[in-house]
Amino acid sequence: MTPITEVEGRRLALSNLEKVLYPATGFTKGEVLHYYATTAPVLLPHLRDRPVSFLRYPDGPDGQQFFAKNVPPGTPDWVTTAEVPRMEGPARMVLVQDLASLMWAANLVTEFHTPQWVITAPGEADRLVFDLDPGSPASVVECCEVALWLRERLAADGIEAYAKTSGSKGLHLAAAVRRVSSERATEYAKELAVEAERAMPRLVVHRMTKSLRPGKVFVDWSQNAARKTTAAPYTLRARAEPLVSAPVTWEEVAECRDPGSLTFRAPDLAPRLQDFGDLLAPLLDPRTATALP
Repeated sequence: MTPITEVEGRRLALSNLEKVLYPATGFTKGEVLHYYATTAPVLLPHLRDRPVSFLRYPDGPDGQQFFAKNVPPGTPDWVTTAEVPRMEGPARMVLVQDLASLMWAANLVTEFHTPQWVITAPGEADRLVFDLDPGSPASVVECCEVALWLRERLAADGIEAYAKTSGSKGLHLAAAVRRVSSERATEYAKELAVEAERAMPRLVVHRMTKSLRPGKVFVDWSQNAARKTTAAPYTLRARAEPLVSAPVTWEEVAECRDPGSLTFRAPDLAPRLQDFGDLLAPLLDPRTATALP
């Protein structure tokens, strides 16, 4: 029988709690739900007011994976949804605004992905992002070198960047910006990616062409496009182990010599939050937002 749990006055049916979702470590669905419940205080502010795309993997990372952007069938009527403009016509998407909605969504077994804008201003970026993706044999170690260069370059324009692991092989940089069209944010990010390639031609590539990427770091500037989404801070990823897209300090980035030093699993987050709090909290403060040049 599926247990019924009450979360903030909402009744939720949480299913298959003993199901192993990450066979490499034996991490179960119940542990996934526990992770999201305990991480909610820092995760929810980064999701709030942003339409969520779900990467669902109900049978674990080795099973079927699929993106769900539209409101899933069976969504409770108390889950907030909103109409979102798209090129092919408006669509209705989920907004994860509270703990009950987070637990409902987590029960579907999902990664959480969000755009760089909020629902009140679709297509007006309030975030700038760079997705640093290493081509083998490069790793997150090389991503850190590129991240440090980008941090300095952004600082030259008065923009303060923050880092998190992608939860996979790479690194994400994010900065709070005063609202600007997604087109301008994308243009600016591309300009910096091109500059990075010129400064570090043996290490950086700004084009997605796969033949150019072995041994280099692809600086993906396109994540700033209005239609694109990026893995949210603290989301679990559909990988062999319960890896997390975890905020990191710049000291950790500068000292990274081994990919394992920037690999974080769900059980690692509670002590990190106790030590550091939310390292990305400044992104939520409008006073930190900087105008693009």
